[in-house]
Amino acid sequence: MLTQHAKVSVASHSLVVQTNEDTLRIPIDDIQVLLIGTTQVMISAAAIAALAEGEAKVIFCGRDGQPITETVNEYSSRQSLQTIQKQNNWNQNRIEIMWTSIVSEKITNQIQVLNHLGLDGSNLGQELDALELNDITNREAVVARRYFQQLFGPNFSRDDFDPRNDALNYGYSILLSAINREIVANGYLTALGIHHYNQNNLFNLGSDLMEPFRPIVDQFVYTYKFSELTPDVKFGLVDLLNLEMTINGRQAILRNAVAEHVNRCLRYLSGELDEFEIEVNIPNEVSSHAINDHV
Repeated sequence: MLTQHAKVSVASHSLVVQTNEDTLRIPIDDIQVLLIGTTQVMISAAAIAALAEGEAKVIFCGRDGQPITETVNEYSSRQSLQTIQKQNNWNQNRIEIMWTSIVSEKITNQIQVLNHLGLDGSNLGQELDALELNDITNREAVVARRYFQQLFGPNFSRDDFDPRNDALNYGYSILLSAINREIVANGYLTALGIHHYNQNNLFNLGSDLMEPFRPIVDQFVYTYKFSELTPDVKFGLVDLLNLEMTINGRQAILRNAVAEHVNRCLRYLSGELDEFEIEVNIPNEVSSHAINDHV
């Protein structure tokens, strides 16, 4: 993560980061995500190309410090016309089953977070019990409104100008980028979703698949008391990708859990798996320390 004036280039398959105080060299193969958190960074075309070849994401932030765009590879070595045709013809029944599972796990994790924080999530459990196939009654939206008011107070709105919303959006952007990276790495298109169909959203599928993991960001934002989106808060949100958690009964850090989840989703939708499962266990305490690998 870069948060100050720097020049970024590439040499000997390493990223070279020059600041006023120091020069760092980081092997390209060790980078999954490079977040450029300031407009005072100059990065070479060769560096961006090398990162793309290594299937690393580069996220650029605007003047307000919020992620504004990211690199998306033109194609993956695993992408083919056959894969795209397969995606375009995903079985509707499988889509509905998987979306129901995703919504169910998202609500379950929202309840889990409220319980961790000593807040009442019983009314959300009633909505979870009312969930139908493909969430045709839109329990997800009903729960979201109640959940955020339980989390941040009855007057809280996701539309407010509020540092907590800034942090939520920042964390969701990091999570979405990690999901998109895995979709592209598996050879599929990020724009063709199973529930989100916004024509102006190039990441509809990523927006669908990330849902069960959003409460991890929510818990961090609640736990980390702050009045503005400082670099330390941003570092902590990026560092969530290294959070130790449990997915489908196995220990993993979040970025590896995301990779497993995306792979299973795509294999199920493409008919390669007979069953779909997603069970995320969020730890009681989400680390709020800043990452070390930043400039």
